[in-house]
Amino acid sequence: MSHAVSRLRADRLARTTRPFIARGSRAPRCPGCRVIDSYCLCAWKPTVQAKSAVCLLMYDTEPLKPTNTGWLIADVIKDTEAFTWSRTEVDERLPALLDDPQWQPYIVFPGEFVAAERVVTEVRLEEGKRPLFILLDATWPEARKMFRKSPYLDHLPVLSLEPEQMSRYRLRRSKRDDHFCTAEVAALCLELADDHQARGVLDAYLDVFSAHYLGAKFQLPIDPDDAPHSYLKAFI
Repeated sequence: MSHAVSRLRADRLARTTRPFIARGSRAPRCPGCRVIDSYCLCAWKPTVQAKSAVCLLMYDTEPLKPTNTGWLIADVIKDTEAFTWSRTEVDERLPALLDDPQWQPYIVFPGEFVAAERVVTEVRLEEGKRPLFILLDATWPEARKMFRKSPYLDHLPVLSLEPEQMSRYRLRRSKRDDHFCTAEVAALCLELADDHQARGVLDAYLDVFSAHYLGAKFQLPIDPDDAPHSYLKAFI
């Protein structure tokens, strides 16, 4: 079954004028998990209940990248929406989502770059509302641009994360260890929202995805009994 990110990817492919070829993409990839067929992890896709929702604002080609972890969020969190970010055009569904009274939206961004009066570090919900975490799925320079040039987000509280650990993500390089991939950011948000089980599942799923992706890249064996695979067995 398709989800918001896979649909966004299909739409982006339909609009492209030439094929998008990711690095290392000579071998056929599974359309369900974007990993080389012989290392497919579709059998490890988990099912978990979560009270939180996620809104992904994705920068241009981000849905096309096989290393994108927004896809993993959509696999795990049923209430995930995804939109292509544009400076000049806004999908009409996005403001409608932000204004939906069932949600309490937070834009997730480092507080050091935001006016102090907008910054919060805890998730506190009004009665009857569920948290909606808005994540900017992009490189750090792109995310800063998106934050500055999205006036429809200016009225929202900014959730600034204060993680104690360093990033575990190994599929793209970053100059800083405190830059987290999108799935890691989502997991931290779930923890703040007391969605502990969903957070554990997403963390394990990210580790399994990384193991299969790097296994395919370097022709390494997969251990289905390691800690993250074992954790997911209860949710597949």
